[in-house]
Amino acid sequence: MTEPTTLAIDAARYFGVAAPIRVRDRLRITVVDRAFEPETDDLQRDWVASVAAPAFAILRRRGPPEARRAFATIGTGVGLDALAAIELLEAEVVGLTDLFPDVVDAAALNVRANLRETVPVLVHAGAGDLLEPLAGRGLRFDVIYENLPNLPIDDPALIAVARTAASFVPPRPEPVPKFVADSLLVLHHLALREARDLLAPGGSVISTLGARLPLVDILRMAEEAGYAPRFLTYGWKLQAVAEDVIGTYAALQTRGLGPFHFFEAQRLERAFAGLDPETAGRDALAIERDLVPGRLDAVEALTAHRSGRRIGHTVAVLESQREESR
Repeated sequence: MTEPTTLAIDAARYFGVAAPIRVRDRLRITVVDRAFEPETDDLQRDWVASVAAPAFAILRRRGPPEARRAFATIGTGVGLDALAAIELLEAEVVGLTDLFPDVVDAAALNVRANLRETVPVLVHAGAGDLLEPLAGRGLRFDVIYENLPNLPIDDPALIAVARTAASFVPPRPEPVPKFVADSLLVLHHLALREARDLLAPGGSVISTLGARLPLVDILRMAEEAGYAPRFLTYGWKLQAVAEDVIGTYAALQTRGLGPFHFFEAQRLERAFAGLDPETAGRDALAIERDLVPGRLDAVEALTAHRSGRRIGHTVAVLESQREESR
């Protein structure tokens, strides 16, 4: 175990606001050994700054603060997703989970230490699997957020990669539909199933996904869990840790999973030019259809990456509400 590091983050820049109201102007974030370090030098690579925060800003515009008062995050890491919810959603009750006690403890401290003195927030934190640490406490949440890994780690050769890519998940014993397993959506599906008992009436689960598979499969995954889903935002990212991650998708594709979809970055830049994330979310299926002619499967993407081309993938934020809430 290495000593924790501390990051100083400009809250306005990180959360995309003129000036923070509920969190401190300058965040001090402790990063323990098993927490994935935020990409503070390049916010377009940082998941909370570039994907979660814009989605939360859209949710904020939709309705009154009481509709988003209670927020939970699955796999919080350093807690920046919770701070984003406190600032952008005006959350007053926050639930935090992650696999390891040291990660959860540090995240809870990060949240509490970075609030303005006049902002009371009740924090419920627990270590364990998915939402299990928050179950049985009588809690209900208006928004449950997840950014969970996709890639299975049943191959011991991938363990070293998992330490750097933050993309891997150990085998799960729960039964899931075959297409969910084949599409590597297992954790997202299980999180949706567990969230049913913790959602407040009218509440939403916000799932953020690297959309390397057809969008209809993502919608179907949520429908199979008993939800009415829709895309809140749609966008794209360069593939991080490209050799390892694309290589793993390519290996899994050759075993019969997928296929998984990537694109040259220039094509994605053209497709999303001038589109704000919310508009792109409404038009996600049409944008995807337009992208199809330039689509690369994982094996083709790995070859293109090794030839020096920049490879990216689309990113979707899925909002799912229980069927009876719609």
